Amino acid sequence: MSQIVKMPKNTQPVYDLIGLGIGPFNLSVAALAQSSSRIRTAFFDSKSEFSWHQGLMFSRSVLQTSFLKDLVTAVQPTSAYSFMAFLVEKKRFYDFLAGRFTGVTRVEFNEYLAWAAGKMNNLHWNHTAQEISVKDNRLSVAFEDGRVEHTHNLVIGTGMKPFIPQWATAYLGENCFHASSYLNKARQIKNKRIAVIGGGQTGAEIVLDLLTSKQAAPLEVQWISNLPRFSPLEEGGFVDQVFTPAYVQSYQTLPKQSQRQEVVNQKLASDGLTPSTVDELYAEIYRRKHLCADPCTITLLPGRDVKAMEQQGTGYRLTSNSTISGQTETQQADLVILATGAKPALPEFMTPLLPRLSLDENGLPELDASYRLQWDGPRNLQIFGLNLGLSSHGIVDPQMSLMTWRSATILNAVVGEPLFDLEEDNELIDWPSVPRAEILNQVIPA
Repeated sequence: MSQIVKMPKNTQPVYDLIGLGIGPFNLSVAALAQSSSRIRTAFFDSKSEFSWHQGLMFSRSVLQTSFLKDLVTAVQPTSAYSFMAFLVEKKRFYDFLAGRFTGVTRVEFNEYLAWAAGKMNNLHWNHTAQEISVKDNRLSVAFEDGRVEHTHNLVIGTGMKPFIPQWATAYLGENCFHASSYLNKARQIKNKRIAVIGGGQTGAEIVLDLLTSKQAAPLEVQWISNLPRFSPLEEGGFVDQVFTPAYVQSYQTLPKQSQRQEVVNQKLASDGLTPSTVDELYAEIYRRKHLCADPCTITLLPGRDVKAMEQQGTGYRLTSNSTISGQTETQQADLVILATGAKPALPEFMTPLLPRLSLDENGLPELDASYRLQWDGPRNLQIFGLNLGLSSHGIVDPQMSLMTWRSATILNAVVGEPLFDLEEDNELIDWPSVPRAEILNQVIPA
């Protein structure tokens, strides 16, 4: 007859999985984990509540990803955390369908994510991770408030860091800032010359907002991009097949050089401009140029790579090189907005483990097919990385398209067996691949 062993009251639990950072990616892991009683999880974030890209929460911005690619639907469509469940609970299901929307606004999707977060009991706010260490065959997470938690598996979801070009670092402040904080800034734009650096979707949305702002109009908006043109997103059924598990699994078999070329070739499949934004922005620029004497002018400057910035009076002088002719140009601006994107980065709390990680040529951890960081620690202690796999998993990694599939892949690796069915046996496209099946879907028992 078995006996129940009573643990001392001061014994601290060891989690099966701890997540650090609660953005959409780790929120997806947390939601799927709640469907199984086999995984004891806890997710921590320094914020006081869920928030996502508040500095870019334009009311009319539409996600470039389908609302069906939510936290859970791709692997668990009956989940209580789906976008459809959100619409039903909010009493807007029929109104949403009647709108025949081609996408969901960023505002509504953010509301959905916050709604889902509010329903989960494995999320913990106001906890800032300070250091990760290995003790007694487990991963220990120390927090700034003195709290220490232990786990056998860790998933890092702290997001990417805004990319600040080196030429701009000395001038960051009220009149030179990254686009990620655009809506959080108390901006004075009246009669200002404003330079928006970056030709992606964020740059386009900021330019459109400046031109249609209800505030006093700026004197001039200069949109500067190192891309040869302001190009729309590549869309369509065949293009979107890149955002499938089958493509990712084929991509992982390719030689490193081929992977790098694939990422370059597919840039507009992930970083192009949303067609609706292009149409609205073009119409606004046309109206200003041909139909009215508007005091605010817009100058479009594609194919310019900004190389230097210097103070000039109360404003700045930007020096750029033409990517086509090689000629040097200068632009004057009173306000510089850096729509220069974000880069993957390891958070500082991983510093103690850095010498034990296998890093690639960019100083980022190498990931296996299941998003595990390669390191020299005990094999039963697994560390997973979100937003760190552009090289290992291709352009889909920073996108939400395969967010749910990735979350299920990680949870399967934590359990050591297929908790979620991720088998793909009906692919539409036979992607090129190198027959190296042994590197795919490797699962190390937890």
